[in-house]
Amino acid sequence: MKALVFQGPGQIAWQDVPDPVVKGADDVVIRVDVVTICGTDLHVIKGDVPEVTPGRVLGHEAVGTVVEAGAGVRTVRPGDRVLISCISACGRCRFCREGHYGQCRGGGGWVLGHTVDGTQAEYVRVPFADLSVHPLPASVDSHDGVLLADIFPTAYEVGVLNGGVRPGDTVVVVGAGPIGLAAIIGAGLYSPGRIIAVDLAESRLAAARSLGADATAGAAEEPGQLVDDLTEGLGADVVIEAVGVPEAFEMCTRMVRPGGRVANIGVHGRPATLHLEDLWSKDITITTGLVDTYSTPMLLGMLAADRLPSSSLITHRFELGQMEEAYDVFSRAADTGALKVVLGGPQHNEIIAPAQP
Repeated sequence: MKALVFQGPGQIAWQDVPDPVVKGADDVVIRVDVVTICGTDLHVIKGDVPEVTPGRVLGHEAVGTVVEAGAGVRTVRPGDRVLISCISACGRCRFCREGHYGQCRGGGGWVLGHTVDGTQAEYVRVPFADLSVHPLPASVDSHDGVLLADIFPTAYEVGVLNGGVRPGDTVVVVGAGPIGLAAIIGAGLYSPGRIIAVDLAESRLAAARSLGADATAGAAEEPGQLVDDLTEGLGADVVIEAVGVPEAFEMCTRMVRPGGRVANIGVHGRPATLHLEDLWSKDITITTGLVDTYSTPMLLGMLAADRLPSSSLITHRFELGQMEEAYDVFSRAADTGALKVVLGGPQHNEIIAPAQP
């Protein structure tokens, strides 16, 4: 099969690799029908995630069709159309039993495209299928559904819920890329008093306004001054960091009010300075997190009921074989206006795999 392979920092290639096969009783092999690219993939390619070694197939988000299932799989069967979660969960370790699937110690967590081959391929093996794939309702389009593999649960759990967004709050979202825009949508579910979006790209700020941001600050403006003006100098109740660079995180800590919350979503490849000389007396809560995806069934229900505007985040569509072109467009978002790019692969009728023992 063909797959997008990491070959070292700055190097990827769409190339031939062996077909995946079922290795354990709880595995499934899935034909990838729709896949997308995440900002985390760009961090991987830059070398920010050293656990990803050359030869790894990238990607952790997809919708596909089950073609083979291990003997222990109970919730899906061949022919089912499913959402592949970015997080795999063994279901047995302490963290899984508490719903913290992202911290799984039984062989799961963020493994796809990280420590095992991922979804940016024609086929993918997914471990722990009963907790790691979700049957898709017939009413959910695959291109919309793939956005619930990562960005929506990540923005909702790590941003909105960790940040404790409440009715009437002033919420600032720093970074209006796909995750930040999903955080704006998620925050809007809690009736905040206002949502302020901060980004360098005007196209992304326009998208933020269309999805619920009440005010925006761009490259030519001072976000901190805007927040002060709108809050009479108090600061924001919740600030969500959705960029992953030190300057963005440090900006967030300057804009939060005493007693407020900073929820970091961004993947950081460099150290950020925590200015405790300014923050120690302000009762600030700072949260970090890797998504657990416990909210995915609820979000799927909202999507099926047409309560989640996921399709508005999709700006570019490609065939699966155009993976390298899609990466180029996604990585140059400031020039291309890309938010979320999705790729639909060719349909296959069979996969060669060894018979089950």
